[in-house]
Amino acid sequence: MSAFFEQPILNSPYEPPAQHWELDGDGQPTNKRIATRRAVDFVSPIPQPKRRGRTQRQMVFDKAAEDLGTASQQYDLTPIINGLRLEVEAWRNLPDPNQWRVTPETARLLRHWRQHQFSGIRPFFCQVEAAEAVIWLTEVAPSSGRKGKRYLNHLQAANDQANPGLARLALKLATGAGKTTVMAMLIAWQTVNAVRHPSSPRFTRGFLVVTPGITIRDRLRVLQPNDPDSYYASRELVPQDMLGDLERAKIRITNYHAFMRREVLELSKGGRALLRGRGPDLRTQESEGQVLKRVMPELLGMRNIMALNDEAHHCYRERPRTRTRKAPSRAKTGPRRRRTRRRPACGFPGWRPWGASWV
Repeated sequence: MSAFFEQPILNSPYEPPAQHWELDGDGQPTNKRIATRRAVDFVSPIPQPKRRGRTQRQMVFDKAAEDLGTASQQYDLTPIINGLRLEVEAWRNLPDPNQWRVTPETARLLRHWRQHQFSGIRPFFCQVEAAEAVIWLTEVAPSSGRKGKRYLNHLQAANDQANPGLARLALKLATGAGKTTVMAMLIAWQTVNAVRHPSSPRFTRGFLVVTPGITIRDRLRVLQPNDPDSYYASRELVPQDMLGDLERAKIRITNYHAFMRREVLELSKGGRALLRGRGPDLRTQESEGQVLKRVMPELLGMRNIMALNDEAHHCYRERPRTRTRKAPSRAKTGPRRRRTRRRPACGFPGWRPWGASWV
């Protein structure tokens, strides 16, 4: 048996990766250890084709990049991700907290996550690194000159292209890595700073947590500070003297389907036709404002809100309208067959997935 299969895991989950197994051009292990962290790359589980030349893995990702890229911006995330990792690593290794360029509250939380002697479950390195990346982009990058603007400008350009006016960050963690803990860390970081620096626009104590279904929604109750199993206390994610600040957080946890407009006036088909008469069709669904008032009333009066979209690849948005081709005559095609409209995973016809996982 090769050395790779005898010891596939080389690093501790609680420390930064220090080595990795080398992979050849086909993505297969060479049984050679490299004494550095593996750089970001796309590795596909698709079996290699028998015919040589351009591999199937390259074709898959080249086509994806070609579809997502534009004339002004090449869709290639690996340099950005690798560069951000190096920046966060160099910042993490600064020995003097005064050089971190973060608030005293943020510095306290960072030291707690990195050095605290946890009596129970200790945060994984990937969880701490995810929170560090968001903190670096929020507090450090704006004061880092051209080095920080490189990443901020990239994120702004991507957001302006996809959803102007709405800033988004995506964190991708492996299955089972603990996204709920990362969300708790981010909520704690934002809330403590918002309470102690109420005039700062970088922080908020209002949070909207959106899940793909009610099952996950119920599991995320541990994000509520007053829950008996709250992660902030049970997993020691926040120092004891900061737990009181978390009680001022306003956290609304809901499922994605709650944002679908509901009928405010139930009418039968005949009753609708009678009320409409010869006028336009009646509007009996909620307005956008009514939806927000129903789903998140406690957050509407807040200036800033952080939305945490759990498993965002399950979200759908309305498909853009396209021109429909004229149906051929029945004389040429025969009797028209009844068509069944297919529904995506979320159960809504005419919607398609979008976005990337926030956490």
